[in-house]
Amino acid sequence: MSLDKLENQQGRAGRDYGKGLYIGGEWLAAHDNKSFDVLNPATGAVWGQVPDAGRLDAQAAIAAAASAQPAWAGLTFYQRGVLLGRVADVLERRRDEFIAALTAECGGWVRKSNFEITYAPTVYRAAAAEAYRQVGEMMPSDHHKVSMVQRVPLGVVSVISPWNVPLLLSSRGLGVALAMGNTVVLKPSEETPITGGLMLAEVFEEAGMPPGVLNVVTCSRERVAEVGDELVVNPLIKAISFTGSTAVGKQIAATAGGLLKKACVELGSKDSLLVLDDADLDRAVSAARFGAFFHQGQICMATEKIIVDRSRADEFLAKFIIATKELRVGDPTRLENQIGPIINRKQADAVERHLARAIEQGVTVEHGGGRDGLFFEPTVITGATPQMAIFHDEVFGPVANIITADDEDHAIALANDSEYGLSASVMTRDESRGLRVADRLETGMAHVNDTTIYDEPTIPFGGVKNSGMGRHGGRWSAETFTTTRWMTIERGGRKTPF
Repeated sequence: MSLDKLENQQGRAGRDYGKGLYIGGEWLAAHDNKSFDVLNPATGAVWGQVPDAGRLDAQAAIAAAASAQPAWAGLTFYQRGVLLGRVADVLERRRDEFIAALTAECGGWVRKSNFEITYAPTVYRAAAAEAYRQVGEMMPSDHHKVSMVQRVPLGVVSVISPWNVPLLLSSRGLGVALAMGNTVVLKPSEETPITGGLMLAEVFEEAGMPPGVLNVVTCSRERVAEVGDELVVNPLIKAISFTGSTAVGKQIAATAGGLLKKACVELGSKDSLLVLDDADLDRAVSAARFGAFFHQGQICMATEKIIVDRSRADEFLAKFIIATKELRVGDPTRLENQIGPIINRKQADAVERHLARAIEQGVTVEHGGGRDGLFFEPTVITGATPQMAIFHDEVFGPVANIITADDEDHAIALANDSEYGLSASVMTRDESRGLRVADRLETGMAHVNDTTIYDEPTIPFGGVKNSGMGRHGGRWSAETFTTTRWMTIERGGRKTPF
């Protein structure tokens, strides 16, 4: 189905997806039969209803994963790769369903939903390729032993995924972890439990994945603390993949560290796009507009600081405002509406507070600033300084913050003046200069002449400082979700003292 035919299509109701919690290959109600509503943020209507799991349900899912793990790890790399490939095949067959469901549950523009279902199958195909990668090496031995180093699966991995890009980010936590022989318990966000979890469980079931390899527990905000705690502290859990807020991620990492468990956490950000004095302004405006406003700015890699050389600032601002005025706010199922709703009232209120405080502290609103329920206008502000909260705090909304720099060194200093360090980009006509500047930015990822929002399934995705620790993607995920083991064979070359 083409995108134009998906305009105004809300898709099947969320209640039609999944039949309960997915534990050990079975669809089960929560132990106490509780459930909760899932809302469509664009309409405010109840879109679906899903089980509200508690700690007992999480324990059952973990036990099912632990029971299935030895047999899953015992399959050949080829068998695991084939099954992950089938997951990708099913996702592609159900493409239209996922576009409609993602648009309804997340409130994202239909083209964002199209991107997500296009990208997600590549995550599983790349993970399948990781199953074929070298998982060990031979070491030299002073005593002529056969000395081998192996990468072996950890066991059960818990994946706690966010609401903003639910299908993609759940898949990112699953793919390579499964390819390496681990089993998984997935807890999607309470805002997007269907596209981030239950629909994925249906896909895995249809692909013929063995029972217990993937288990999905959904829970409401009221129960997220007990379920999330179980997915970290349970002794059968050996590693945690978490994407979400810095405050929660720090707590998870600290708890996991105390229990000597691995934790890969991707957290908040305050990403900068630097426009140097020799930049192609049309290209810079395009990259900045996409980075600031895609999915209403609700992306971990969103461009929250646009740092422009003073000599180009007036021209850039004029072009950027014209480009921003072209964006339309409204029903995200319609192709002409690039800006949909904020995910919920709590987040919309937070964006409004960030902006109101910035205005009180002296910023100028150059465009936008209005709100209608969960719909927030794309907003452009100027005049922020390092003394203001909005210079440092993650807004996670459609607010483009344009900041003027005196020169290249000043631009780099403004970008690095942050507790975060996820992504950054540099706009310049001189690629060598761009690389030199990018090399000085304190981020886990940096791009030259591109937006801050960019990802591929085989790269080391992650940040520094308060943006997290560990890496997802390719062989870096393989390292995250395995442990190193040394084995030897003695062939008589070394005598013991007895």
